[in-house]
Amino acid sequence: MKQQIYPIETGYFKLDGGAMFGVVPKSMWQKLNPPDENNLCTWAMRCLLLVIGDQKILIDTGMGTKQDPKFRSHFQPHGEDDLITNLNKIGVPPEEITDVILTHLHFDHCGGAVSKDEDQKLIPTFRNARYYSNQKHWSWAIEPNDREKASFLKENFVPLAENGKINWIQEDGSCSSLPKEIQIKFCYGHTEAMMICKISINQKTYIYCADLLPSSAHISMPFIMAYDVRPLQSLKEKEMLLNDAVNEKHILILEHDPKYVACTVKYNEAGRIVLDECFTELNQFA
Repeated sequence: MKQQIYPIETGYFKLDGGAMFGVVPKSMWQKLNPPDENNLCTWAMRCLLLVIGDQKILIDTGMGTKQDPKFRSHFQPHGEDDLITNLNKIGVPPEEITDVILTHLHFDHCGGAVSKDEDQKLIPTFRNARYYSNQKHWSWAIEPNDREKASFLKENFVPLAENGKINWIQEDGSCSSLPKEIQIKFCYGHTEAMMICKISINQKTYIYCADLLPSSAHISMPFIMAYDVRPLQSLKEKEMLLNDAVNEKHILILEHDPKYVACTVKYNEAGRIVLDECFTELNQFA
């Protein structure tokens, strides 16, 4: 059975360095991702395409392009990469996407799921695809708390439900329409029931980390985003993710790292988990 994996770059945006690194002092984190004069650091919005048999499965969709200039000015999206352009470059036009997994519904992860047509009507970007969320997270996003309200833009996901496109991942992580090579695990530190994808193809295991491990700069345990609604839960979930990655030799795919697509981790002489290798292309693991 045909199995292929492609990182899909959708461009860069900027977020406050202090928000991205939480309680860690700027004197430490600025060495990892130098900020600009406004304390903003550059981050990627990296999606993943899986071709497994007849299914073409996209994980996350980036920010998209439909938001107004005022909204975009807050986050300064930039770069030449674009979701649809880069899918077309590898020979996968949007109408061939069969499934879209949305790890969570923050705008930088699901904005590209919905687009505007010629009449400015909001429509699913991938018209032939099933979209996946879970009921706990969906309910959390539909009635957001004040802390996350600015990240949940209903125009990014409500049109999917209105068009009958949403499929639910069950509480045990199962979904009959996704291939067995994809396993879903829920995490609750960053937001309610964010989905992490474990992908086993071509004799390798990849973890699409979403915002549990946004970049290689977040390997160290105290490096937890201030955006997280339950930071101590994030700490526990990240520790489990990283220990499994060392012991089971997982390849960690980094959604927001501005330089590296993926990395591996190891224990150092003191028993701490540290970076092992970083990679700019997934085929470097072949």
